[in-house]
Parts: sequence; C-alpha cells; structure tokens
Amino acid sequence: MQISVWEKESFFAPADVTILGSGLVGLWCAWHLKKQWPKSRITILDRGVIPTGASTRNAGFACFGSVTELIADKEKSGEDAMLQLVDMRYRGLQRTRKILGEKAIGFQWSKGYELIAAGKDPSATILQDQIDWLNEKLSPIIRSSPTYKFANKKIKQFGFGATAHLIENKFEGTLHSGQLCQQLLQRVTAMGVTVLNSITVKHFESGPEGIKLYASWPINNSTQEYIFHTKQLLVCTNAFARQLLPQLDIVPARGQILVTAPLPNLRFKGSFHYDEGFYYFRDLGDRILLGGARNKAFEEETTTEMEISDTIQKELESFLQNYLLPGQPVEITDRWSGIMGMGSGKMPIIKEVERGVWCAVRMSGMGVALSALVGEEIATKLSL
Repeated sequence: MQISVWEKESFFAPADVTILGSGLVGLWCAWHLKKQWPKSRITILDRGVIPTGASTRNAGFACFGSVTELIADKEKSGEDAMLQLVDMRYRGLQRTRKILGEKAIGFQWSKGYELIAAGKDPSATILQDQIDWLNEKLSPIIRSSPTYKFANKKIKQFGFGATAHLIENKFEGTLHSGQLCQQLLQRVTAMGVTVLNSITVKHFESGPEGIKLYASWPINNSTQEYIFHTKQLLVCTNAFARQLLPQLDIVPARGQILVTAPLPNLRFKGSFHYDEGFYYFRDLGDRILLGGARNKAFEEETTTEMEISDTIQKELESFLQNYLLPGQPVEITDRWSGIMGMGSGKMPIIKEVERGVWCAVRMSGMGVALSALVGEEIATKLSL
C-alpha cells in the first residue's frame, strides 16, 4: 500500500518527539510535554490495539507501599532510597487525582490494609516498632500521622482466616485502570497528540538530521513498512524496553490475576496486601480481584509472555480458600496477566541513553502511582 501525501503530512508527519508506548508513562509524558511545549508535534506509537503491558492489566491500586514491603525495601536499598520512592509514589497519586479528577478514574478512598499471616507473625511488638518508625519517617511526606495502625478488630469482620494481624493505611485507595488510561488518552488527543496503534518499531537509527524509526503494521494479510522521522525518541515500553535498548537494567516480571464470580454478602472493602506486597487483592463490588504470588516461581514469571500458568493460578486459588473465603465455594470468572518492569533497583530509569534518545521505564509494579511524576520529570529534561 502506498502512503498518500495527506497521510505523510498529518498522521505520519515528522515529530519533535516520538513516544514508544501508549501506557500510563507514555501518556503522562505526552501530557506534560504538550503542556510545557504546546506547539510541539508529539506522536505516540504502540504495537498493541490498546496498551497491553501492565497499564490496563493491573489491580487498580492507588498505593505507595505496605509495612513489610517498605521495611524490606529499606533493608535492601537503604532508608533514603525507600523514602524517596514513597515520596514519588505519593506525590504521583496526588497529581493524578488532581489533574484527572477522582470520578473520571473511578477513584475511591477505600483504605489499604496488610494481612500478617498467623504462620508468619513476627510478633505484635516487632510490628508496632516498625509501624511507629514508618509513621515517623513518612509524616513529612504524607503531612499527616499516623499512616499505619493495627486494625485487628476487622479480621473477624472481614471474615479472614489464618490471619494474626491486620494493618490499616487510611491514605490509600482503589481506581479503575481502564478509565484512567482512557481519560489520559482523551486528554492527550484533545491537546493535539497523534496516537497510532498496532505499530511495531523494529529498530532505530540516529543521524545528523534526527532519528529514523523503522516500523511496520499488519494490513490485508501482509505487512506495511514505514520509516518515521523524529527529532527525539522517548522509550516508555517499560518491561519491553530492552527490545530496543538492550543495555538497560530491566527484567520483565509477569503478574497474574483472577476475579471471582459475585459473592453474596462480601464482607470486606478496600485494597489489601500480603507478604511484602507479593500478593494483593481488593473488592470489585461484590467480586474479589486477587493477584500476585510470583515469588512462588520467580524464574517462571520472569517472562514477557502474557499467558497465565497453572503454578500461579493454583497458588492464588489456594490463598483465596485459606485466607479470604475459608470454607466457602467460589467460581473464578476471569484470569489474565500483565508484564511489569523490574530490575536491580526500584527507582525508575529516566535518562538520555544516547543523543536524542530517552527512556522512562522500570516502574517496578508501581506505574499507577509513579507515572504522573515521571512524565513531569521528563518534561523538565527534554528541550523542544
């Protein structure tokens, strides 16, 4: 198929910035860049029909970290790095709510909780010390205290089994991941950003006149080839970024999820974490969404294959029966997976890889919280 002159001068016109990836990070980067440089020409290319990494395939948590997760992060990366990440996540969530509005993204102040299993109870004394320390350290970030507190009286109310303690975080909530992406997409297109889907960028070449992107898309049982031209390239494909930038410290991590059929008289509301955040669940009206457990098969889940596995799905079903619905029959209606971008550290990678080629990747499973702030930082680094 030949490309018309009208298409060359509109949809396929040379861009000031071409963003790869139309997920949360790519969309927020486009939004902030267009706000900063309203006359710039920005194009987003995505190989999927919709964002298909993790942006529309997560659990819809508006969270910044549970007690056991943050304590583990402190021990691994140090206190300063842990607190910096909490600050970024918290501020990112506030930006998202303020800019898009809570109703538009299905945001609810449902509170966050963490389960401490009876078989993994370090003791109430140790947990209280950790809670007190975190409350003190997070007070300047949250600007309110306390962030965490015991909520053991709710264990029976929620109907949980094999649970020694429940820790509450009143500053967390839930949202609708699909509505969040749709709102951002509508905002950036209204600002004049061009978004093209089902386009795969195979490789790029940098030269004195800018960057060439060698791309293709399916058409009529064949493949259409095209070379896009851009002054600057911004890679926002998170776990998939190494396909174009193999030098980056990124490891894919599959997160699997299941959703139950409606349950009569579901007894809990909110977002919940367990085992340093490796397990997570929430209510979806009268259904339960449960995901995680990749720590049961790290090697198997280090993949970009967006399938579900018996190993993890059976583990999730076991968790559901042992902790959330002990003794209750349950039907599973939906199962899916998403691919997160991890690495040796949890701090996002936001940098110029080579002249004119930038990346904003490695959200470490916290793209909902981090992406608005990452986009803001990109807008301060790029000059258009």
